[in-house]
Amino acid sequence: MGVTRERVRQIEAHALRKLRHPSRIRFLQES
Repeated sequence: MGVTRERVRQIEAHALRKLRHPSRIRFLQES
């Protein structure tokens, strides 16, 4: 994979912002 650590951190930070919604967090725990 040609993904740098900085890019991964950006994606994670972006995902965490979306995951503030309880419904999405629940979705992740179920999958």
